[in-house]
Amino acid sequence: MTHDHDLELRPTAAQTEAALNPPPGRVGGDLVVETLAGLGATTVFGLPGQHALGMFDALRRSSLQYIGLRVENNAGFAADAYGRMTGEAAPLLLSTGPGALTSLAALQEARAASAPVVAISSQVPTPGLGGGRHGYLHELPDQAGSFRGVVKSVHTVRTQSQIPSAIAEAWKSALTAPHGPVWVEIPQDVLLAETIIPVVTGVDATPEDLPPRPELTAVAADLLSRAERPAIIAGGGVVRADASGKLQQLAEVLRAPVVTTPGGKGAFPWKHPLSLQSWIEDRHTTDFLEDADVLLVVGSGLGELSSNYHTFKPRGRVVQIEADLGKLESNHPALGIHADARLALQALLETVSQRQDKEAPERVREVLAKVAERIASQELTLEQHVLASVRKALPADSPSFWDMTILAYWAWSAFDAKGPNRMHSAQGAGGLGYGFPAALGAAAADPTTPVLAVSGDGGALYSVAELATARQYDLNVTWLIVDDGGYGILREYMTDAFGQATATELTRPDYVALAESFGVPGVRTTPETLETDLARALSQSGPSVVVLPAVLRMFAPTHLDG
Repeated sequence: MTHDHDLELRPTAAQTEAALNPPPGRVGGDLVVETLAGLGATTVFGLPGQHALGMFDALRRSSLQYIGLRVENNAGFAADAYGRMTGEAAPLLLSTGPGALTSLAALQEARAASAPVVAISSQVPTPGLGGGRHGYLHELPDQAGSFRGVVKSVHTVRTQSQIPSAIAEAWKSALTAPHGPVWVEIPQDVLLAETIIPVVTGVDATPEDLPPRPELTAVAADLLSRAERPAIIAGGGVVRADASGKLQQLAEVLRAPVVTTPGGKGAFPWKHPLSLQSWIEDRHTTDFLEDADVLLVVGSGLGELSSNYHTFKPRGRVVQIEADLGKLESNHPALGIHADARLALQALLETVSQRQDKEAPERVREVLAKVAERIASQELTLEQHVLASVRKALPADSPSFWDMTILAYWAWSAFDAKGPNRMHSAQGAGGLGYGFPAALGAAAADPTTPVLAVSGDGGALYSVAELATARQYDLNVTWLIVDDGGYGILREYMTDAFGQATATELTRPDYVALAESFGVPGVRTTPETLETDLARALSQSGPSVVVLPAVLRMFAPTHLDG
C-alpha cells in the first residue's frame, strides 16, 4: 500500500539525475548558498573574510543577490531592516573572530526588536573546535559562546552533511514567534572542501505557530467585555505579527483607547478617535492607563521606555499577550497569554462582546489636549517644526529608520508613522549607528520606494563608510544628518546631572563634501528650507544626504516628577 506522503518523498527523474550527477567544482560553501536559496532567500548581506571565502565564492554560482557593506555591524543592521520590512529571514554572511564579533551590537538590536536574521559565520578549521589553543588566525576558545546570550539559537556545524539541516533549523528558529536573530558557524575547512553531496533542493523550515490557550483567551475576553474603562498598549509584537488590522477591530469592538510603544509605532491609526498616539512617556498618558480597570498589553514586555521608565503602576487587571516567554509578566502581574499577537487577537475577536461607550473618544481628546498643553509650555517650536517638516517631506508609504538621536526621541512620541512597519529605530538595544545602514537594507528589500534615514552627527560617524555601499548599489536612501556638534542627548543628560558635559563634543567633517566625495549628492539645509530640500532629495532616485545644522532640545521628562 502506497501512502500520499510516500509519493511526496519519492524523487522525480530530474531530481534523481541531478543528484547522481551534481555540477563539478562545488565546495561546502555551495551547500550554504543552495540551502539559503532553497529556503526562499533572494538577498544576502555581509562582508567577506579569509575563513569565509568558501561561502563567498559560492555566491558566484548562485542566483542570490549580494549586498556587501563596509563594516560587519552595519551589515547586521541592514539585514535587521530587511527582515523587519519583508517578514522573511535575512541571511548575514560573516567571517571568523573579529568579523563575527563586530556584528554583536546589530544582533542585539535584532533580538530586542524581534527581527529575523540568519547570521552564518565561518569558524577556524575543525581541529580547532572545542577550545584548544592551536593558534589559528581569529581563533576564540568558544566563538559560539559569545553569541549565546544575544541570539535566539546557536548552531555549530562540523561536517558538510550537517549544513542544510543546521541552516534549516536556524531559519525555522528565526521565523518562529517571536522572530529573532540566530547564529550558525561553519569551519573553514568544511566550507572549502570539495563536496560530493547533491545540490540542495529538498529543504523546508516552516516556522511553528504559537496559538493562545483557549481557556486563557476566554477569561481575557470576559474581563474585557465587562470592563468599564478598558485600554490597550500595543507594542512591537503587533507590528512583527502583522496584526494591526485585528488590533483596530478589537479596539473598536471594545471602545478601548490605544497607545503604541516606540516599537509599536504605526500599529494603530494615529488619528483614530480611540488613538492616544505614542505619548507613553507622558504622565498624563500614564495616569490614564493606570486608571484602566482592564489593561490589554499586546506584544510588549512593558520595559523601560514602554512604562515611562518603570513609573507606570497599573491599578486594574492586566492582560498581557506576549510571544517572548521571558517577557511574560516580567514587570507586572498579569493574566499572561503566551502567544503570537495575531492569533491571540483573532481569538479575542471571536469571543469578546461589543461594548457601548460613547465617552471614550472624548476621554482620549482630553488626554491628548493635556499632552499638547504640556509640550506647548516648554517653547519647543524649533523641534516641533523640524519634526513636522520631516513628516511633510516623507511620502506616506515610505519607511524611515532612526538612529539614537534627539529627533528620534521626539519621533517615538510625536511622529505619525502613517501605518504599520514604516517607522523603525534602534530603541530595542539602544546602540548608535543604526539608521543609515538599516535604511540601506530596507532599500534593498524594495528598490521602488524611497527610504529615509535620520541620524545625529555622532551616530552618523558610526556608519559614514556605508556611503560607499549606497553608491555602489545605487540604493534609494536619503540620509538626514542633524548636526549639533556632539552627542546631543548625552550633553543634555550630563548637564542636567552634573552641571556640565564631558566627552560629548565632537570634531566632525563637512558632511556635504564628504558625501560628494563618495559620489553621493549632498545639501546643507536650514529649519526653514528643510521640508523643500528633504522632499527634493527623496524624489530623486539613488542615495542622497541632507545636513541640518541645529541644536535640538528634548521635552521635559515626566518620570522624574515627584
